[in-house]
Amino acid sequence: MNALTSDPSLAYSSSPPVLIAGSSEAALMRASRTVNAFGLRIGDTVAIDEAEKRLSRQAAASAVWIELDGEMSESAAATLAAVNRDSGDGRYAAIVSGTPLLLDQLYGELDDHVQLLIGADDGERAAALSLAIALSGERYRANDVASDRSAERLRQLSDEVSRIASTLARLSTGPSAVAPPAPIQPAVGGPEISLETIRKVIRARRLRARYFAEDLFADPAWDMLLDLLQAEISHLRVPVSSLCIAAAVPATTALRWLKTMVKQGLFLRRADPHDGRRVFVELAPQTSDALRRYFAEVGDAAVV
Repeated sequence: MNALTSDPSLAYSSSPPVLIAGSSEAALMRASRTVNAFGLRIGDTVAIDEAEKRLSRQAAASAVWIELDGEMSESAAATLAAVNRDSGDGRYAAIVSGTPLLLDQLYGELDDHVQLLIGADDGERAAALSLAIALSGERYRANDVASDRSAERLRQLSDEVSRIASTLARLSTGPSAVAPPAPIQPAVGGPEISLETIRKVIRARRLRARYFAEDLFADPAWDMLLDLLQAEISHLRVPVSSLCIAAAVPATTALRWLKTMVKQGLFLRRADPHDGRRVFVELAPQTSDALRRYFAEVGDAAVV
């Protein structure tokens, strides 16, 4: 048993297998390497064009891993819709791994119960698989351990996943192309804040990386808040891919923070009326009001 599965309480050999679907041979190999390294059993590897039918025949699975490395085909979109539905129904845990160029489309098509990885490295991939199998394992190992011990182990694992993801190395590049932003109506309420004030704060935060390691000051929640406030004052909309770049952390980590901020009601998701594959993010009215009042109160003090 390898190091990733050395804890007997996290041994999953008796669980149903992991089903892998990929958009290319290289994609299938990447996903298979992750699953094999984790010591799990692969039920099958199929091309994305065959995945939807294969899923309908799958009696049970610990997890389904979808690996995409090209443009979104119609068959891939159909498979994602099926995975999104089945995962939401609790049939299996689901992980979808894609490239930065697919970020906006994938985020728009998948619900929060599907783990979304973008340009993830081995650590992030292993963390996602660990959490997916743990969630799935709660159903299949209900009689193996007391429910309170099982729940506690899952909480500990979730905390560890968050810790791992927050300390991983940053992606070397972000999405190479971001769609032009669309105008929005200005927010109502809250003190007036100049655009230059927010831009100065953002520039000051970025300047720290010239003198210190960038990850020393990682604060994706605040960076997202600043970027969305800047966009709101400029009357612009922000696509998910652009917001993840502003967060200055790996895309998968940024997506985790984004999910949390949406759940807490701080951010709002808005579908693009001209492109159903894309989702914009904006500040909730109460968040905008709080930010504006904060900057009005601190005045000319340095805020980074």
